[in-house]
Amino acid sequence: MVSSPFKVASVQFNPILNERDKNIEELLKVTEQAFKEGARLVVAPEMATTGYYYANREAIKPFVDTIPGKTTAAFAKLAKKYNSYVVFGMPEVDGKTDLYYNSAALVGPEGYVGKYRKTQMWETEMHWGAWGDLGVPVFDTKIGKIAINICMDSAYSETARLAGIQGADILAFPTNSSAQAISALPARAQQNGMYVVSANRSNTEVGFHMIGGSAIWSPEGDKLAEAKVVMTESEDIDEPTITYATIDPKNFDNKNKEYLEGRRPELYKDLMLTVAPWDYTKNTTPHDVVAAALQYEPVIGNKEKNKEKIERLIKEAKLKDSKLNLVVLPELSSTGPVNNLHKNEIKKLAEEANGETTQFIAKLAKEYQVSIVFGMVEQENNHLFNTAILISEDGQTVGKYQKTHLNKSDKKWAKEGSTLSVFETKSLGKIGVLLGEDAQYPEASSVLAVKRADIIAIPSAWNGQYGGEMQINKTVSANTYPEGSMVTWDAVAIGAQAYTVVANYVGTKEEYAGRSSLYTLDPLYALDQPVVASANKEEALIVKFKTIQPDAWFNQELLILSRQPAYFKPLIQEN
Repeated sequence: MVSSPFKVASVQFNPILNERDKNIEELLKVTEQAFKEGARLVVAPEMATTGYYYANREAIKPFVDTIPGKTTAAFAKLAKKYNSYVVFGMPEVDGKTDLYYNSAALVGPEGYVGKYRKTQMWETEMHWGAWGDLGVPVFDTKIGKIAINICMDSAYSETARLAGIQGADILAFPTNSSAQAISALPARAQQNGMYVVSANRSNTEVGFHMIGGSAIWSPEGDKLAEAKVVMTESEDIDEPTITYATIDPKNFDNKNKEYLEGRRPELYKDLMLTVAPWDYTKNTTPHDVVAAALQYEPVIGNKEKNKEKIERLIKEAKLKDSKLNLVVLPELSSTGPVNNLHKNEIKKLAEEANGETTQFIAKLAKEYQVSIVFGMVEQENNHLFNTAILISEDGQTVGKYQKTHLNKSDKKWAKEGSTLSVFETKSLGKIGVLLGEDAQYPEASSVLAVKRADIIAIPSAWNGQYGGEMQINKTVSANTYPEGSMVTWDAVAIGAQAYTVVANYVGTKEEYAGRSSLYTLDPLYALDQPVVASANKEEALIVKFKTIQPDAWFNQELLILSRQPAYFKPLIQEN
């Protein structure tokens, strides 16, 4: 396998509907141009040989081809000549069943390498195409392990994760995106420690506008290169645009890929469930929520000082908005992070779940008539847990969650939890809880979605050890993400279609990074607005939202109905 850095190219190519032969001829020319410039991998858009919109099987029938077939053979000659690879989208016909698929082919110097059939389809192609039935194969090539996802696949974290757990180095991503698909890509790159090469269109077809913004993302979620974004039909760019970046194979082994070893497949069995539309356990009543995410500088190990800060900030929040009904505190709220304490010191700080800290929080909940999510060092049966507890406004314990994905510091003193939990409340609906590093594992938030969490609370102690600032083009989102928005937390909210409230610390020698926040269901198409606090100020960030959003074009109900768990089985299988 190549060990030196190499160039890759994203071809923002705009096919003409119903002109397959002409499109292939033009795409071959553009691909050769990129090869001549030294690209070892070229990625072209979804349905690049035909255009995208076809009303039914009869409409697309004249333009399908087998894979392998005439189309792949034409690209194979080019790939062999330049000792390079190309991925392009096309409608495929299966020679045995005569079924059609929205597919992408990988062709290289050795000829046809493999294909991918789109797993998570959008409504348009469902009128002529069958659901993909190949899973997410990963292909060993001379330039690394390459997997393919297509467009709507990126709305479901599982599809890219299937590539990640097989060790994919590069995800080729053909798309015809109006915003959603390409906006998910930095999270998919980061969650799986792989490069992503995306190719979109930049024009309008049968009233559907595709916004360009083809990009190459690093395994850290950094944007390496991006084509122009065109948000309106008046800005259409019909001619091809080639965007180049460099991939370094030395970065195929990276910190984010190492995090995959922390997965806990035994906890993810619910990913295989689809209860909708007959799920009688789901909440069907939207709730108006006024939440406060508290951030403060913890005094490590000093419960009394931290309690003073907690009470002061809750009081301030209630004074700002009397309708406040939910408060989320940072991880290990009363002790502060205990990373640098000896285990014996941590034991002295530990309490049972109904101990004095819980009683203190219950008193605040009743006094201020708010539900509170807080964290503590819990002692249970001679074990210590990093625990979060939800207290209702009447001071009752609704439930507790023990952190399931421990970081290196946690593992020195804490036992792993064994359940991903969603709690039922009368006033707020269903609340799921994640703690700190749990948010890195998209399977965890997907399980909470299957369990129909309306809200996800994330008490955190974050100083940049995972995730990173969002780098999507600001013009892509109708409601702009605030400065300091964090990829990982946003991916929880959009991926689970659950409003997500994050509370984080500021300050200390560990330089906790603040940015407590609300992440929402759909800022891209102007449904709602994320909100982010400062990086260094003690404050109660107050946010407002209405849960469920039953009338939105995409919501948790539609997410659950449209996901394809039959192909998720590798995610729940233990090594």
